[in-house]
Amino acid sequence: MSATDGTPLTGATVLLTGASGGLGSALAAALDQRGAIVTAVGRDANRLNLLPARGGRLVADLCDSDACEEAVELASEATGSLDVLINAVGVVAFGPATDLSAVVLRELLEINVLVPMLLARAALPQMSRGGTLANISGVIAEPGRAMAHMAAYAASKAAVRGFDEALAREARRLGVRVLDVRPPHTETGLATRALAGQAPALPRGLDPADVAETICEAIESGARELPSEAFGS
Repeated sequence: MSATDGTPLTGATVLLTGASGGLGSALAAALDQRGAIVTAVGRDANRLNLLPARGGRLVADLCDSDACEEAVELASEATGSLDVLINAVGVVAFGPATDLSAVVLRELLEINVLVPMLLARAALPQMSRGGTLANISGVIAEPGRAMAHMAAYAASKAAVRGFDEALAREARRLGVRVLDVRPPHTETGLATRALAGQAPALPRGLDPADVAETICEAIESGARELPSEAFGS
């Protein structure tokens, strides 16, 4: 399989992080329906145990680089390699940038920016040629889409998009495709679990199941970018 091909999900070994979240759980279901061998990683053991995960489950804090290594090892245990990594880890904070505490800013950047970097560092050496690494930056990372009272969150997601753009060039030598995923607002419940502040008035978001289907289709089709308009909003 060449790097320009899609990655078939039937029988693929998939590491799904953030699996206990709203989008993560929808992705776990969509991947399982396609016959993928999913290793699900999250912080909520109860929600994780409800997910289809033929590759196993791991409760972990991925801000710890050792946990990232453990997750990759678990996912690649059966075949010795990893076909797909989907990173759906993320947190949000609301409020003027001048009002957010240093503690909140550090946690936001650590989870939204550092975790994708740590996962990529751990996963890429184990990924098979023709594999796909997908990070979710979101519509807010697109030019002109950042909102007031979401400056720190927008910055974290713009950092992910920049990381993906550069990583795609590096991973190409390994035959791995990096997919930057930018869905519009989705009804995952993330806004109700903010690190700080209260969400501004938002229109009704997309169904996580529909977003998960679009992401799976992009992985299989060979898409190299998944902008907000690809979700049909």
